[in-house]
Amino acid sequence: MGNKCCKSGPDEDALEKERLKRLRKKRRRARIKAARKIQAWWRGTLVRRTLLAAALRAWVIQNWWRAVLCRRVLQRRQDLLKIYVIREEAAVRLQSWVRMWQCHRRYCHIWHALCILQVPKGCFALQTDDHLQDQYDVPPRQPEFHIEILSV
Repeated sequence: MGNKCCKSGPDEDALEKERLKRLRKKRRRARIKAARKIQAWWRGTLVRRTLLAAALRAWVIQNWWRAVLCRRVLQRRQDLLKIYVIREEAAVRLQSWVRMWQCHRRYCHIWHALCILQVPKGCFALQTDDHLQDQYDVPPRQPEFHIEILSV
């Protein structure tokens, strides 16, 4: 029977060792599982941080590009406005020249007509009579022409 006692001791030790070995394996698996969870969380955090940084950079670039486009549109508007102003000023100047030319032409026509219709000095003795000038509305010796110039 002594053999049985000795025999059961090593079996119990072997069982205890086996149980401890399984317990260590189980703990090791639990640690590995926890480490994997921590690593997955950390990798997710890094990915989210990288994505956030990339999104912020994209947002900055988009804002810059929108500002560039806005400046281009504004510059184009200013250029078109300058062209419009130049054309309008040219049209106004041209119209002014045409009106001035028409006025001068009318003046010259009237002046020539007055010169033709005007009687030379000393032709008629009645011309100097003021009473007859008032009564018959005889034109004066010098041509009279009044021009009213309106500014635009």
